Amino acid sequence: MTDPSPVDRPSDPRLGGRQLQRIVYDAATIARRVGELGAEITDTYGSGDLLVVGLLKGSVIFVSDLVRAIRRPLQIDFLAASSYGAGMASSGTVRLVYDPETPLEGRHILVVEDIVESGRTMARLLDLLRQRGPATVEVCALLHKRIATALQEPVRFVGFDAPRDFLVGYGLDHAEDYRHLPYIASI
Repeated sequence: MTDPSPVDRPSDPRLGGRQLQRIVYDAATIARRVGELGAEITDTYGSGDLLVVGLLKGSVIFVSDLVRAIRRPLQIDFLAASSYGAGMASSGTVRLVYDPETPLEGRHILVVEDIVESGRTMARLLDLLRQRGPATVEVCALLHKRIATALQEPVRFVGFDAPRDFLVGYGLDHAEDYRHLPYIASI
């Protein structure tokens, strides 16, 4: 999928006077792609127990929209890991904040991530989940920067190839700000 043309949004009252560089993906483009991902996931998982595991906090809006677009039975849980703190680049240290208690053995696990960058966080989490004996473990990422060197395998479902900008909105944040924006922008 190609990037839409950037759209300026200098007067959005949700920004509290702060400025964005540009809108990278508008709300309509995101909604359309999430629907397409839901259909792909529905077609992929025809049978078996499907557990969607969202990575908090960034994926919460994406997970909410995605599970409504998946047309099959599923369950939802969350996992929280931190590698950013208040910075604009990953610290390289992954800290688990919340670990799901849902049994994973024999289930199809779909890990939903907001953005894949270095891949270090995702690689660590996939190792952890595979140790629990699931039938399959796949990743669905809304955004993929295609710079991940730590991942051993490709991300199965990708919403958009992302620019290398620092992105916010639709769940993505900078120091906990901007998650509530209905679009994805660079700052």
